[in-house]
This record gives sequence, structure tokens and C-alpha cells, in this order.
Amino acid sequence: GCGPILPDSLVLEIFLRLPHDAVLRAGLTCRQWLAVSRDEFLWRELFYSYYRIPRSVPRHPAAVSWHREFKRLFDCIPCVEVQTLREHSDQVLHLAFSHRGHRFSSCSKDCTVKRPDGNISLVHSSSMRQFNWGYTQFSQFNADDSLLLVSGVYLGPHHSSSGEIAVISLENYTLLSRVRNKPYDVFGCWLNETHLISGNLHWIGNMTSCSVLWLNKAFQDIESENVNVVKRLFKIQNINASTIRTVMVAHCRRHDNPDLVLDYEAQSQAQRQKGQQRQHQPLLFDLGTSGSEEEDEEEEEEGECQRQARDLEIETQVAQMMGRAHTKAPDSSLIEPSEPVEGEDKTYLLFTTGSLTYSPHQIGIKLIKPDQMTTSGPVLGEERSSDEFFDSLDHVIDIHGHIIGMGLSPDHRYLYVNSRAWPAGCVISDPMFPPPIAEEIDLHVIDLKSLREERRSLRAHRAFTPNDECFFIFLDVSRDFVASGAEDKHGYIWDRHYNICLARLAHDDVVNSVAFSPADQELLLSASDDSTIKVWRSPRMVRLAQAPARPPRPRGLLSSWLSRNKNSTSANSVNGKP
Repeated sequence: GCGPILPDSLVLEIFLRLPHDAVLRAGLTCRQWLAVSRDEFLWRELFYSYYRIPRSVPRHPAAVSWHREFKRLFDCIPCVEVQTLREHSDQVLHLAFSHRGHRFSSCSKDCTVKRPDGNISLVHSSSMRQFNWGYTQFSQFNADDSLLLVSGVYLGPHHSSSGEIAVISLENYTLLSRVRNKPYDVFGCWLNETHLISGNLHWIGNMTSCSVLWLNKAFQDIESENVNVVKRLFKIQNINASTIRTVMVAHCRRHDNPDLVLDYEAQSQAQRQKGQQRQHQPLLFDLGTSGSEEEDEEEEEEGECQRQARDLEIETQVAQMMGRAHTKAPDSSLIEPSEPVEGEDKTYLLFTTGSLTYSPHQIGIKLIKPDQMTTSGPVLGEERSSDEFFDSLDHVIDIHGHIIGMGLSPDHRYLYVNSRAWPAGCVISDPMFPPPIAEEIDLHVIDLKSLREERRSLRAHRAFTPNDECFFIFLDVSRDFVASGAEDKHGYIWDRHYNICLARLAHDDVVNSVAFSPADQELLLSASDDSTIKVWRSPRMVRLAQAPARPPRPRGLLSSWLSRNKNSTSANSVNGKP
């Protein structure tokens, strides 16, 4: 109630510039520093002013005090470069940690996948050139860290979009299986310890296609002629040249963590924008219009480009009509947001898709049922009527921009999405010409419990590649932080609760991927087009690593006398002496 005993500027200078054992040299006694560290009013004011956080944002629900919360954001961010790895000879595209955090893998355009260990030294390197791969682009450890999924681009004819997935044993680094994956930016992912998901694409017309998602056994050995090694999960129709890409699995078994700070104003604004987008969607003409001589003459006068556009429009409408007639109806009870049942384990398949143009601008969600978790049963999946060619999407979230990255929080409740926004109110008249995209990257936060976007987008990072050449910028999420690469030669770290950017991580070229250690969020890796992987640690961990080992403190006379007296008293009690 008496206010701070030191000026704010002096306290901040002491905290930011001096190590903890140098407080005495600043003219403070231990009692004064103890009083400062316990002054919650002072640290709360410093916290809001230093990080420029609105005072309406409450303190993190897990925070013990304002002093410790200030210290967490300043001292525990992995922003100090401690090592640079130069094992790759070309652009490094992706990084992935094992679930225990003792190893990580990296993929590169030099067509290798490398697996350093916890001491950041190379353990193994595999070249995929022998399998006619152009480069490796993505990797993922299975749940028990015994297998590694590696996704790459398969060299084929000009403009080929084919890819392939390889499964490598981490016990002896042998190749266990290879699975075709089309298009290559489906990437692939693990469903469980022994099964992975891949994709295939079949074109029905110039603008219409069918994406088939397959469940594959990691071990492609033939145990019995009655046991499948592959099973079809879903068959989904695509229109307007869109395709399914970037599949990932969310196991939503734990939704008991505290909610993030919600931005209700941003939510209501997003709902209004969504309504406006529906109003501005292009209308398709009716196939039943009667033709007249004047219409025939006008059609003859149309140029080749206009006739092609009309044909594509007809194809899109026919595809939509066929989709409505031959798509299995979604089971709303399976995906409808509700309060989680104790012991319930919902498994969602998440992927990027679209409905207006070929660039990915929507998040599709399918619920995977328990009987779909293995390859047992019919190869073509569950039985369906002859009229049900396609599976419907259980839920769709429109991002209104080009999606260039996705990542799940450790508890799989929140999905973070990198996107580059389209202009407000834009209308797409030709699916082959998507709208221009912003240089600023928006990082959206989607709550998989409520299946809606819950917060205002995070923003600080930028990208410059045009919309027809856009590539993936991988991001990663830890307990408290979210990090992402960018094309402005930096990686970025935000705090998940306070919605603020905390650090910029410098490289010499585009930063393609970042990865937190699951065992220690104060360790972060970043991969770049400059062919390096950088290792970042927090200031706190750097100090601990550099601090000399302290010798054991000598016991004082008083503590020794008290200890001897206590021991003698205990001995007398045992012997029955007073």
C-alpha cells in the first residue's frame, strides 16, 4: 500500500541488465530486493507497460505472481542462438522433433533426411535420390518414436504433382515401406503407431477432381491374404480446381485445459464478414434456360477464352449437381460441438481444401470413427449405397485467404493457421485466377472444441511469393508459445495467452520451419533457405549452462550445533532417556 520503494526505471534496469547475484553491486540490500520482487503492484505496472498489453487482458491463469510472469516472458523465450548446424547442402524445408524430444529430423532440397540426437550431433543421414525423389519436404515421428515418416516429391513428367511417403525404422535405419502420395503437398501423417494416411488424386474434368485418402500399414509385409495393408478412408469431390492438401490428425481427448483469452469483438466482426462473403459469391446460371437465335448468335461471337470459361462454369455446375446427388450426408451428431464426455476420444482428420479456386482457403474436418483406425475390413472402406460416390465434409472453416501453414497445440485443442489474406469483399470469377494475397501473414487460432476461430489473428511475419507460387511456411506450438517461419529472413515467437510477439530469430534467407522441443519449450530449432539449422535457447538456460559449478556451502556453526543437538535428542528418545 506504500507504493514501490524504487523507481520503475531502476527496477527494470536491474532486472534486464544485471545477473541475479549482482543486485548487491547496484546498491540494493537483500531485504530491499526481496521487497521489490514481492511488490505485485510494481511488477503488474511494469508488465503491462513494457509489453504494451491492454490492461483488459487478465494474467495467465497458471501464473503465480506478476514478477514471475514478467520473468517468464523475458527470461524463458528461446531467442539466443547457441549453435548453427551446416549438415545440409541445400535449402532446409522442415524440422520435426521426436515426442520425447531426444532427437529431431530435418528435410532438405538436397534430398536427404537427417536425424541428429539430443546433443545436436548427426546420428544418421539418408539420401532418397535412389528412389527418384526430387527432394524431401516433411517428416514426422510416430507416437512411440520407433518409426519415421518421410514425405518427398517424386520426379516425373513436366509439372508432375506426385509425391511419395517412405517409412524408416529408427532401430536400424532400414526402409520399411514406400507409399505413393498425390499431390505431394498432402504430405501425409501418422494416424497411430502403426498406420499412416496418404492421398491420391483423380481428375474427372478440367476443373473437377476426386481426392481419395488412404490408410496404410507402416509394415507392408504380407501376414495373410485376409489381412489388408491399405484401406480407403474417404473419397471427396473437389470443384473449381481445388484439391485436398496438408493432412494432419488431431486426437481431441483432452479439452480440460484453460481457455485462451477470447476476442469476442473480433469474433462478431468475423461473423459479419462471413455473411458478406456469402452475399458476394458468384452465382451460377441455370442449365435449363431455353436457347434462342439471338443467344446462339451471341455465343458464336464469343472468343475462345469466353467459350472456355463458359465450359468450365458448366463443368463446375454439373459437378455441384452430381455432388449433391451422390455425396453421403454428414452425420451431424458426430461432429456437432458439445460438452466433452468423460473418457471420450474424438479423432479429427484436418486438411486444407477450397471451393472457389485452386489455392487452399478452407480447413476441412472429418471425424475418424473407431472402426476406421485399422486396415481390417473392406479395402474400399465402409459399405455405402450405389448412389453415394463421395464422402461429405463434416465441417468447413473458411479462412478467406491463401493457407500456407498449420500446426496443432500440444493438447490438440487449438489449430494455428498461417494465411495470406485476400482483399476484403473480393469476388472470384475465374477459379484459375485467385485474388492477390497480402504480404502480411495472419496467424489464425481455431478452437477444435467449438470448431470456430476464437481470437484475433497474430501478425508480425511477412511473405512475398505471389499467389501462384506460394509455398508452405511451417509453424509449431508449445505449451506457452507459438513460433513460425517467414520470408523476411526471420522466425517469430508469440505468447499464446497475451497475443504478443516476443522475439525475432535472424537468418540469411527465408525461414521455412521452426520446431519446439516437446521436452523443453526453451529449446527451439529454425530451418532456412540459407541451408542452416539454428539452435536457440532461452537466456535463463544459457546462463545456467555457462555458470560454473558451485562448491557446496560450508555449514554454519549454528546449523551444525542444532543438527548435533537434534540427533542426540533423537538417540535419547530411542534409548528411553529423558
